[in-house]
Amino acid sequence: MAGKCFLMAGGGTGGHVMPLLAVAEQLRTRGNSPYFIGTKTGFEARLVPERKFPIEYIDIGGFVGLGLARKLKLLYQLPLAILRSLASIRKNKPVACFSLGGYAAAPPVVASLLSGLPLVVMEPNAMPGVVNRWMGRFAYKALLSFPQASSYFPARAVEITGLPVREEFFAIEAKPFTGELTLLITGGSQGSQTLNNAVRELWPLLHGLNVRLIHQCGRSQEEQLRQDFTQTCLKGEVKAFIQDMPSAYQTADLVLCRAGAGTVSELAAAGRPAILVPFPFAADDHQAKNAQAVVDAGAGFMFRDSELTGRAILEIINNFIQHPDQLAAMSARAHALRQPGAASRAADILLELDKT
Repeated sequence: MAGKCFLMAGGGTGGHVMPLLAVAEQLRTRGNSPYFIGTKTGFEARLVPERKFPIEYIDIGGFVGLGLARKLKLLYQLPLAILRSLASIRKNKPVACFSLGGYAAAPPVVASLLSGLPLVVMEPNAMPGVVNRWMGRFAYKALLSFPQASSYFPARAVEITGLPVREEFFAIEAKPFTGELTLLITGGSQGSQTLNNAVRELWPLLHGLNVRLIHQCGRSQEEQLRQDFTQTCLKGEVKAFIQDMPSAYQTADLVLCRAGAGTVSELAAAGRPAILVPFPFAADDHQAKNAQAVVDAGAGFMFRDSELTGRAILEIINNFIQHPDQLAAMSARAHALRQPGAASRAADILLELDKT
C-alpha cells in the first residue's frame, strides 16, 4: 500500500458509510491508503468496492433490541469478529482507526484499542449511537455535528466539525421568495408512509394558494400517488426518487422530511428551513434529538408521526406566504448551522495524529 494506511470502521446504513467514504477519499487524494472493515450485509459491501477501496469482512449484527436467540448469536459473533479485526490490523499495519460508529464498527474499534491504535470517532447525531457512547471515552478526537453530543465524550477530545456533505449542497444559493412557495417532501430513498399520507391530506387544502409541491414518495406508492396528484390540478410533481437532490433543494423554499443526520446536515448546507418528522423507531430516538437541535436553533419545526397532518403543514405554509420575512429569517438561521469541510478536517486530524 502507498502512503500511510488508515482503518475505516463502520457500516450497516448509508448514513454511516457515506461519511466514511468522504473521509477516505480525502486520505486517498493525499497519497494514503485507507481500507475498510465491514459486513457483507450492510451498505458498505456495495458502496466501498464501487469506490475502489479495499474492504475486509466480519460477521456481526446489531446490538439494540435483541431477543434471547439474537443475543446468544452475538456472544458468539463478537469475539470472532474482534479476532478477525486484530488479524487485519497486524497484516495491514494502519496508523490510526477512524470510526462512524454503528454495530459494524464495534469489533474493529475494540481491536484498534487493544492494538494501541489512536481512535478518531465522528458522531453525526445529537444523541450518539451505542458504539460511540461505549468507545468514545477512549477517543483521541471526537468530531461532532451537534454540541448536544459533547457530554458523551472527553472534553479534551471534542471538536464540532459537522458531517461530510456533498459540495453541491454548499453551493446552493439563498432563494428570495417570489410569491410562489415550493415545498419539497422527501422521506428518504424509500419514501415515508407518514409523510405521504399527510401530504395527501394537504392537497385539497391548497386550492387557491400559490404553492408548488416536489414530492419524493418512494417506489412502492409512486404510481398511485402520481395518478391521484394529477387529478388535483395542483402545481408540482411526484417522483419515486429524485436523482438530483441539490437541484431540488435549490428550488425549494421549505422542506418536509425525516431527521436523519445526513438530511439535517444537507438542510444546513443548503440553508433551507424544514418541517422535521423524526422516524419513531430510530435507535435511542436519535432523530428526535437531531430535530430538536434544529428547532432550538430556530431553523425548523418538529412534529411526531402522530401529530403530522395536512392541516398542520398548511398552517406553516400559510404563515410563510403571509410573512415571507419569517421564511427568510428561518432560512438564514438554517444556513448558520452549516459546517463545510468536515471530511477535509477529519483527514487533517488523522494525518496530524500520525506525526505525534
